[in-house]
Amino acid sequence: MNDSAPRRARVRAPELIGKGGWLNTGGEQYTLADLRGRVVLLDFWTSCCINCLHVLDELRELEEKHRDTVVIIGVHSPKFVHEAEHRAVVDAVERYHVEHPVLDDPELATWKQYAVRAWPTLVVIDPEGYVVAQHAGEGHAHAIERLVEELEAEHGAKGTLRRGWGHLPCPSGNGGGPYVAPEPEPTVLRFPGKALVLPGGSLLVSDTTRHQLVELDGDGETVLRRIGSGARGFADGTAASATFNEPQGLALLDDGAVVVADTVNHALRRLDLETGFVSTLAGTGRQWWQGSPTSGAAREVDLSSPWDVAVFGGRVWIAMAGIHQLWTYDPAGGDAGGTVAVAAGTTNEGLVDGPGEEAWFAQPSGLAVSADGERLWLADSETSALRWVDREGAVHTAVGTGLFDFGHRDGAAEQALLQHPLGVTALPDGSVAVSDTYNHALRRYDPATGEVTTLAADLREPSDAVLVGDDIVVVESARHRLTRLRLPEEAVRVAPVAHRTQRAATEVTPGALRLDVIFQAPAGQKLDTRYGPSTRLLVSATPPGLLLEGDGADTDLSRTLELDPAVPEGVLHVSAMAASCDDDPANLYPACHVHQQDWGVPVRVTEGGADRLPLVLAGMDA
Repeated sequence: MNDSAPRRARVRAPELIGKGGWLNTGGEQYTLADLRGRVVLLDFWTSCCINCLHVLDELRELEEKHRDTVVIIGVHSPKFVHEAEHRAVVDAVERYHVEHPVLDDPELATWKQYAVRAWPTLVVIDPEGYVVAQHAGEGHAHAIERLVEELEAEHGAKGTLRRGWGHLPCPSGNGGGPYVAPEPEPTVLRFPGKALVLPGGSLLVSDTTRHQLVELDGDGETVLRRIGSGARGFADGTAASATFNEPQGLALLDDGAVVVADTVNHALRRLDLETGFVSTLAGTGRQWWQGSPTSGAAREVDLSSPWDVAVFGGRVWIAMAGIHQLWTYDPAGGDAGGTVAVAAGTTNEGLVDGPGEEAWFAQPSGLAVSADGERLWLADSETSALRWVDREGAVHTAVGTGLFDFGHRDGAAEQALLQHPLGVTALPDGSVAVSDTYNHALRRYDPATGEVTTLAADLREPSDAVLVGDDIVVVESARHRLTRLRLPEEAVRVAPVAHRTQRAATEVTPGALRLDVIFQAPAGQKLDTRYGPSTRLLVSATPPGLLLEGDGADTDLSRTLELDPAVPEGVLHVSAMAASCDDDPANLYPACHVHQQDWGVPVRVTEGGADRLPLVLAGMDA
């Protein structure tokens, strides 16, 4: 080995296997041997995970810049039962503009081979087929960029780096690598997200995958106009020139304009319905990170994947899916531009009720105000829950138990199950309809009786619904259309099904368990301690009694936990953050980066189990 090359741990990379086969390759089935000579980046993701979607966007620049030496392979590793369906993976790849090969791994075979514990996880394989780094969570693109450059230099000098793709079977015929784009489908809408009934009776729909808003006639089919050029971007302007980036939620403002949750731009936009002009109300276009401001002038504060919006109590409430919170936009706050602020949620992912500042959410994705204006209904997608906020800002749960239980079961709310719902619709009688996305169903919860029923089944990934007279119009996202249904007098009957997230539990010893979060700062960087500790570790458990000692927050990334031997199994919730900066004393303003990840680790307490639990945030576990 070249003595000047950096020394790093290397482990031979296991082969890539997945029962669902390969997507985005024109039918080719690749092995690691086919990719030898390239830097391979495995992205373990699942389509429900907002952090995974953030990483897809983080990697786009790296993917383009190093296209002749790097191949990104998405390994789709499902959390929910629906995500194990091959058709669902095909849809997700198109929906989120995944422009690299994807291995569909419904049985988590490759996930297990690489000992992955969290979505998302990135694994770097060098040109000789060895694993050289692993990164969990978001914020690692800059570190991977540096590592790729090191590997290019190292293996270029050794003669083990190959550039170009002429030796590969490229079905596209352009020699541009293993990625082959799917043929576009000529549908009016493409994976629409949310809908809004406009004052004149027409329907405004977020045509999410095409980065546009579409106004349809009351029939839900005839296009009246399109707003946005259709190009991915963040530019204000006329209906023809403005750009969006995967817009979702829509709500009418008091002045008659529409506020738009421009999700991947991390912004709120304003549509003037009369002129078609689009402007920006809130957000900077940058993603919020731990340590960023949580209130202030609306156009000066970063947001994070706003998924839906609703006007409640005189303010625009924002389902901030990217950081598991609810925020508000107050158009009358501050100067003429308004203000934003956190309204509920701690950024910890889970299901905890109570005062807004103590509540936990998990990717809130749908909002609707009750018919009497007293409740803000909330679809909390990752906990498969229906929740609500009262006028005092306290958070309550109507249906749902946590991150790992889901299914399709009607009946009393305390035992009813949903599966990754994205939308809620207030009904005139005080009940609420739930777009139960991964169950392909429209469900109903009645607060008066505490019962959950099924209104309609055999939909395809419904993501929202709106009332039009005596009908309910459902956004069938994966069928690329709006579907009009008569509100039924009686509920549809379905066979009850219950599921738990299918991940093997880690066997751990009762008593003392050493938790080590591994973080190695990227080359040329060091932990940022200029303003105090640069790391943070938060630990909790479900059920809480699993942990006798070791819960709570601290700055050390290692901790000894004490597990109760009387609690046979549960889930350890671990949230870690580390900040690193360029290590150059001559640079007065070094570039800094935040790395963060949340893990939910199923554990089984058993004699002879492991006494150490390593979780890799960045680097390799020695």
